[in-house]
This record gives sequence, C-alpha cells and structure tokens, in this order.
Amino acid sequence: MEKQVFINLPVKNLASSVAFYQGLGFTNNPQFSDDTAACMIWSEHIYVMLLTHDKLRQFTTKEIVDAKKYIGAINCLSMSSADEVNQITEAALAAGGVEPDEPKDYGFMQQRSFEDLDGNHWEVMYMDLAKFPQNCNDTQS
Repeated sequence: MEKQVFINLPVKNLASSVAFYQGLGFTNNPQFSDDTAACMIWSEHIYVMLLTHDKLRQFTTKEIVDAKKYIGAINCLSMSSADEVNQITEAALAAGGVEPDEPKDYGFMQQRSFEDLDGNHWEVMYMDLAKFPQNCNDTQS
C-alpha cells in the first residue's frame, strides 16, 4: 500500500460539512462514509475524514477543540497555479467559509487561507521554485 495522508476533522453538522468540501472539489467516498463520518477525497493520496464529535470521541479522551476559538492545526494544500489558489479560496467563501487573513504574495509563492464551517484552518498555496531566491541564507564577506 502506498503512503497516504488522512486528515481527521471534527464537525458539528456532517451534511453541511460534506456539502462545503464538495463545493471545493473534494469527492465523497461512500465506502468509508456513514451518518457519523465522511471520507472526502482530495487526491489519490490525500483524504479528509469529517467526523461528528461523537465519532471523534471514539478515538480520543481529550476535549475536542472549538476551532472557531482556538487553533489546533493548520492544514495546507498546494495547488498547480495561483489561479487555482484563488479558485479554491473563492469556492470556500461561497460555501460559507471565511478568509481570516489577507492573501500573501512572496514573489515565489502565493498563499491564501480559509476556515471551514467549524473553523478548521486551511492554507492554500502555489509555489514557483524557479522564482525562489537563490542563496537566501548565504552571507557576503
């Protein structure tokens, strides 16, 4: 089996969260979805598991963070172009998400962020390594 990434997120309203992520281009894998969890596919190797609070409590004894108040993680997706960064962020906003920060342009990297319906934080970025500063850590004598 190839290595894969599964990001598990607590959600208060599973159906609304599934609709939100479908609006961003994720697809649902019904094989691993039920009324307590939904497996949302981003790519062949990246999945987001949306878990109701009751479902998440089956895996932890810790208190579930309110991501609208506290940051527990920042998830980041790389895109193929700056246009794709804007498209997915605009889709998130249209689906009810919020953009907590201003877009950033570092010359070699464009970055935007959004929060889903539960406040889970996502960064989306496009990086052009051909524009990456050369010898940025070198000092001149």
